[in-house]
Amino acid sequence: MSVLIVGSIGLDDIKTPLEEHKNLLGGSASYCAVSAGFFSPVNLVGIVGEDFPKEHMALFESRQIDLEGLQIVPGETFRWSGEYMWDLNTRETRSIALNVFEHFTPTLPANYKKPAIVLLGNIAPDLQHHVLDQVTLPRFVVADTMDLWINIAKERLVELLARIHMLILNDSEARELTGETNLIKAGHKLQNLGPGYVAIKKGEHGCLLFGQEGEFFSCPAYPLTDIHDPTGAGDSFAGGLAGYLAKHTGDSEITFDNLRQAVVYGSVIASYNVEAFSLERLKTITQTEIGERYDMFRRISQL
Repeated sequence: MSVLIVGSIGLDDIKTPLEEHKNLLGGSASYCAVSAGFFSPVNLVGIVGEDFPKEHMALFESRQIDLEGLQIVPGETFRWSGEYMWDLNTRETRSIALNVFEHFTPTLPANYKKPAIVLLGNIAPDLQHHVLDQVTLPRFVVADTMDLWINIAKERLVELLARIHMLILNDSEARELTGETNLIKAGHKLQNLGPGYVAIKKGEHGCLLFGQEGEFFSCPAYPLTDIHDPTGAGDSFAGGLAGYLAKHTGDSEITFDNLRQAVVYGSVIASYNVEAFSLERLKTITQTEIGERYDMFRRISQL
């Protein structure tokens, strides 16, 4: 089964305390799609300008990513520039240029409209609603979000929560959206707004998964010693999770046990992603490496 992924596709300039790189492949949909492609085919919906490098397009084409929903239009591709502080957790945005992404309101191709799994990247809630309005009875809808939408589009975001099965967000966003300082209370409060499942990412401290029947799972973070670029880690997590669900659930009902496994595989992909800038590490990892790191996760989390 395929995953329908909608989000931004961009070009990033990234600076860390030790390195700086320009014109990197970025955007939530890029990380989500390549990560999901390790497990299942992907139908990608996004927009780029005529300046989008051919080598980035070739990466998409080399994976299980269908590009019928990718628009290439006159103008410049979405651009983001950011700088990370010494802890690699604190980040400052230097600049954002929406460019062709500013007025992106996609019409889904006909063969994208009956997806098994939908992954809505951390794009504006209005755009997330626009996509859901075009699909028919998806089995499982996952949505990511960010602090920007909590600040400027909270009402529409809350409305979206009633339409999805799973929400993914980080710990600070969970606290901001719910007004709760305790993450357990925040997770339950988010579930009361609609999604049966909630995953709260805690960066280097792992992830909390809340189930619709009161189940709970705390997934540790993989103990990394070599981190180069945290950009896209959350998107890689979401993509790996969605791709795993598409591959391993078939027509069956998605259960909490499925989601526990998916959270671990998403964490595995995210752990590889931060080992190099942009998607460079995701270009090289193998299924064997994914399996080896998953086995390590099993040992440290007692799965």
